[in-house]
Amino acid sequence: MAFSSGTRGLVGEAMSWIAAVGILAFGLVHYEELKGAMGAAIGLPAAGQQGHDPAVAVAAGRGAAPGATRGGGATVELRAERGGHFHTEAEINGRPVEVMVDTGATLVALSFEDAERAGIYLSPKDFTQAVNTANGRAKVAPVTLGRVTIGEITVRDVRAFVSEPGRLSGSLLGMSFLGRLSVEIRDGTLILAE
Repeated sequence: MAFSSGTRGLVGEAMSWIAAVGILAFGLVHYEELKGAMGAAIGLPAAGQQGHDPAVAVAAGRGAAPGATRGGGATVELRAERGGHFHTEAEINGRPVEVMVDTGATLVALSFEDAERAGIYLSPKDFTQAVNTANGRAKVAPVTLGRVTIGEITVRDVRAFVSEPGRLSGSLLGMSFLGRLSVEIRDGTLILAE
């Protein structure tokens, strides 16, 4: 059976879309492995591997290591954990909160529970803005944090939002904090400087 040129073109187009969807699905299923491979390709250490750079003093595992001053300001260095993420304990309004440092997040994003730990108490009417998240659409409460501290670095009046109860499993330290610092990633270490 012979197909017309229009039908052949339509079948070719459909096959291209099927291939694109297949590649996307593969990427989503194997995201962590692909991220590790890409990190290795650009010279980042594999998950759990400790790179050695004598010029960089690094805290092993969770937490921040205050560094020597660089250009008059404090520095903090964080070693990437398994999966390439940077976690640390921040002080938000003087209270400890575990956070993931996320250069892809526009603002600091606090879970409802972490906000309460930091002394921020909200009512349902405070959740006035809708945002798109990886888990779908959610309502958030915009807030301004009096101060956010990691190690010896403190940033004041940081824009943030608080998620509705149960919508965010952890808190993210985004660019409303990071954008006011010098940020560098070297050999699997995130270096923040005032």
